[in-house]
Order: sequence, then structure tokens, then C-alpha cells
Amino acid sequence: MFFAQDGNILIGKREGETLRIEPWGKNALRVRSTMYPEFTGNNWGLEEDIDHGSARIETFDDHATIENGNISAHINNSGVITFFKNGQKILKEYYRSYDASVTKESICLKLIARNFKPIVGGDYKLTMRFEPNDDEKIFGMGCYQQKYMDLKGCVLELAQRNSQTSIPFALSSKGFGFLWNNPAVGKASFGKNYTEFEAYATKELDYWIVAEDTPAKIVERYTEVTGRAPEIRNDVFGLWQSRLRYRTQEEVLSVARKYKELGIKLDVIVIDFFHWTRQGDWQFDPEYWPDPKSMIDELHAGGTKVIVSVWPSVDKKSIHFNEMWDKGYLIRTEHGSNQTYDYQGDCVEIDCTNPEARQYIWDICKKNYYDYGIDMFWLDNAEPDFGVYDFDNYRYRMGTALSCSNIYPKLYAKAFYDGQKADGNDKIFSLIRCGWVGSQKYGTLLWNGDIQSTWEALQSAVGQGLNMGIAGIPWWNTDVAGFMNGDMTTEYFKELAQRWFEFAIFTPILRLHGDREPMNIPALDTTKDWGGGYLHTGAPTEMWACGDEVFNVMKKNLELRESLVPYIDELNKEAHKTGLPIMRAMFLEFPEDAKCWELDDQYMFGSKYLVAPVLEAGVSEREVYLPEGKWEDIRDGKVYEGGCTVKAPAPIDSIPVFKRV
Repeated sequence: MFFAQDGNILIGKREGETLRIEPWGKNALRVRSTMYPEFTGNNWGLEEDIDHGSARIETFDDHATIENGNISAHINNSGVITFFKNGQKILKEYYRSYDASVTKESICLKLIARNFKPIVGGDYKLTMRFEPNDDEKIFGMGCYQQKYMDLKGCVLELAQRNSQTSIPFALSSKGFGFLWNNPAVGKASFGKNYTEFEAYATKELDYWIVAEDTPAKIVERYTEVTGRAPEIRNDVFGLWQSRLRYRTQEEVLSVARKYKELGIKLDVIVIDFFHWTRQGDWQFDPEYWPDPKSMIDELHAGGTKVIVSVWPSVDKKSIHFNEMWDKGYLIRTEHGSNQTYDYQGDCVEIDCTNPEARQYIWDICKKNYYDYGIDMFWLDNAEPDFGVYDFDNYRYRMGTALSCSNIYPKLYAKAFYDGQKADGNDKIFSLIRCGWVGSQKYGTLLWNGDIQSTWEALQSAVGQGLNMGIAGIPWWNTDVAGFMNGDMTTEYFKELAQRWFEFAIFTPILRLHGDREPMNIPALDTTKDWGGGYLHTGAPTEMWACGDEVFNVMKKNLELRESLVPYIDELNKEAHKTGLPIMRAMFLEFPEDAKCWELDDQYMFGSKYLVAPVLEAGVSEREVYLPEGKWEDIRDGKVYEGGCTVKAPAPIDSIPVFKRV
């Protein structure tokens, strides 16, 4: 490999490949490689304007080195990169070919670290391999529907789906963080024999690596370069109320009025899907929502904020479809029908990679929602939720879906962030079903999608929330008691709902939602061809829906939540300042405690509270590990000496929560 220095950048050239390594933030390096004459110039997730640092570079005939703070990289003559933290190896690219100086393993495999396989038309399928680290644990990467919080040994699809959020940042217990800075659809495999990242269609390799002394510092450095959440509005930390579908403005008002009668403060109420005339019209149906302004005014007078659902799908019968199609504002298909989404209509989704399309949807939503006084937006189906996830059949303005689809939800959020920001709003907070690297800087609140109402889903939710926080998303929540197939009349569901609500008290946002059974609410009419009249609404989800016993448990815990609001606002400010999540894996607070790297069923809520949710039916006590120090059970004031595991009581109306003393 031929080496050269270009200012602060180390350049390597070999067999048509150009390698570029440069400092990118404190104790961090960015690595790019291409087989094209030039790099694209895309920064993807690394958009923040930061001090990149100053590198120390040395080049020789057979190798080169670059150092930025406590991280350094050594590149040998075959182009293989080895990374060091304070002189200790932390990561090495995988190479098995004819260079005995690189590896003592089989050289006959002819496997190289950075493999560009040409695709007809110009892009490459890229495979990037690294040597494994034994005894390593890996966290982050977003939200996946599985029970494993430690991702070592897992194979993860790099693609956005309903209930799957792909944010390819991994935190290693070996003291480094790694960002696969590429929005292409692909795969990440954290195997025992090697680690592998794949992009199914791309023009270049791009990854970023940081070395730090603590996992909290790694998250801080990562969010420095990808962006941090703004300090969000502090009047939404109490109860959010939602149902599969409130059909009319009177239904919304009746729910808010009942909460007021019961003396319960309702911070937010959600108007979900098919309140509109048709997908892509982005407006209230006047038949069932005759005066949205007066509805919103009454809700505001009662101290309740209003959030409305927006989908990116545009029905071909929509009043906006022809204009959007002609102007190139919609996603295109490569072959066959131009339909991309088929729920209750023949739809094509908006192309959020097109800035003109983003402005178009905002202009309509401003006129039909925001100007009425809507406080926030629910950007649902944000993956986007394709009828079939055939990523090789869709094309955006930015390129093929295979090459860039993962960035879509981030740009969807950007459309509404930019629009409100331009209007002078500094309290932007959008509920959104998916995200990518840096989504947090657009004031997003993510959740884990349309999950089942089961104990298994609750168990997985804990690790999902913690890994999302490590991936840079401080604001995360769940549908309390899950979304699908929850029968409110069963004892199974009632117990699950209580335990899930108790867990949600100690998540960033507390939100009741779900498609509940029995589905026996009659249709208003059957005349609308888009499903508005006959589309079911689901059973009630409100605090009183499961009867007095469940209501009393929820009310008691909601009072606890209200007492935590000032503390949550402190965490709000901290997340903005440092990037640290609100829900924290135990090792973020106690990195020197080996036991804390093993725990996936308890966590820290900020730095003060240790939360141990009940995750199984029929449980009246559970084991809780208390790290070194003194810990007070917030329920009875009893103080425990840490450094041990205790059995804590868990009656049906509370979960074990300990406060650091």
C-alpha cells in the first residue's frame, strides 16, 4: 500500500482502493474507503460541527500510523488496520490472504477486510470484517425483537421495520464504540469467529471508532459527533392517553373530561390514525371532527396537550396524489405496480429524502393541524412501513432503497422539526416509530413498535430501551401492556397491565395505548371506502378500563410519577448536555462492577434510582443486585448496604425501586 499524508488525514492507496483515516472528535477516528476516484462527501450520521482534533501521522514504506488522543491506528502494507487504546489493541480488521506478516491463520481463504463486490449499475456490495474479541460484550444498535440485550453472538438485519429500529452504533465492553456510518440496508453479525458488517448497495466504506475510559464517556463522544436531543418541553412528563383510534372529537373530549372528574392530571391525549378523510390528505374528517379548533382549545384549557398522527402514505385517491406524483415527491418502484403500501388503500409513500417533499408535507400539516393549536406530531409508520419489505424494489431521490433506506425515519422527523423551528417553536417533540443515527437531535421520542401484549414482550422491552439509549436515543417509551391482542377482561392481561404500568413509571415517557379486545364497539357507519366507518377502534385503554382494582394500582403509581417530574426534567437537561440516556444500563453508572455488565432485567433511571421491574406473572418478590454503596427502598425507607443481591418484596401495586443514599 502507498501511504501519504494530507494535512490531518492519512491516505492509503492499493489496487484501486483509496483509504482515508482522520481524526473525528476527541479520541476518535473516521475511516473511509472507496473504489471510485473520489469520495461522495456524505457525512451521513456524522453531521455535527465539531473540533475534529489534530492527528499525529507517520508514514513508512511498509506501514503507517495515525494517533488522535488515546486512540491510534496501525495500517500495514496490505492495508489491514489495527486500532489501539493507550497502546493496547482493541480492534483489528480481519484478513486471511497471502501475507504471512498479517495473520498466522490460513492464508488460502483469500478473505480481505474490506471487500467491494461490484453491482451492475455502479454500486458495490460491501463486506467489512473484524477479528473477534474474546470475552467481549456488545450493546446498542437500536431496537430488535429479541430477548438478548448483550448482542455478542447475534445477527442483526440493518433495516427499518415496524418494531425494529436499526441504529448501527455498538458499544464494546473492551472500551470502545463503533459506528457503521452507512444508511444502506445490510447486516451486522457479532460472531464468535469474526464480526461482520454488510451494506447491500453502497459507494464507499465509512465507519467511526472512539476509545474512552468509561461507557458513559463513549456515549458522550458518540452524541457529540451525531447530535444530542434538544432540551424538550417539560410539561409532558406525566400521563399520555391514547387508544387505537378515537373516532370523533367528542370521544376525545369525553375521555379528557372523565380524567378531570377523577382528579387525574392528563398531560397529553393522542388522536391516532384514520381521523383523516383519506391517507395523504392530512386533515381532519369534518364529518366526525367538525370543529378541531374548539376541541383543542378545551383540551388546552384543561391542561392537556394534543398530539395528532401523521402517516407518510398517500392514497392514489388522495387530493394530493397527482401533484405529488408529478413533482417526484413519492417513492418509486423499480418494477411492477407503483404501490408501496396497501393498508386500507392503494398507497405510495412520500419520499422524505427529497427536501421539497419534506417541505410539502409540512406546509399541509401546518395548515390543517399545527395552526389549529396541535402541540406535537405522531410520525407513525416511519420506517416507512412498506406493504412488502422488498428493499430492492424501491427508489428514493437520494438513491436506491438498498443504498439509503435506513435514513428515512430521520429525514421524516427532520421535516417536522425544521417546519416547527422555522415557525419559532423551541419545544419540538415528536413521537415516531423509527429512527437512525442522529434522530435524537430532531426532538424525537421513539418506541418499540406494535408489539404483543405478553410477558415475553415486556421482558424484551427492558433491554430494548437500554440499548436504544446507548444508541443515542434518550427519549424512548412503550405502549403500556403492549399493542396487540390484549384482552382487557382476562386476569392475565390485568396483571400484565399493572406490572407494565409500574415499569413505565420509570421510563422517559408514560403512555397508555393499544389495540385492545374485545373489539365490540359498533361502527359509526360503513360507507367510507378507506375504512373510516368500518375500521374497528378497539376496546378502551384508559386507566379505568380494567376495573377498580387495576385503576387504583395505576392511580397510586401515577402519583409516584408526578412526584418524579422535577427529577425527570433534570435528566432532560442532562441528556441535552451530555447525551446520556434517561434509562441507563447498570454498567453506564457502575462500569467497574463486573456484575453490572451481566444485568438485563434491572436498570438505572438517571443516576439516582435503581429500578427492578416485575417481568413474570405471579411474582411477589424478586432478586435485585445492589452495587456498592447505600440504597434506600423508596417504598418503606429501609436502607441496604450494597455489593450484594437482596430479595425485595414486589406486591401487585409496586415494583422494587431503590434510591442511592
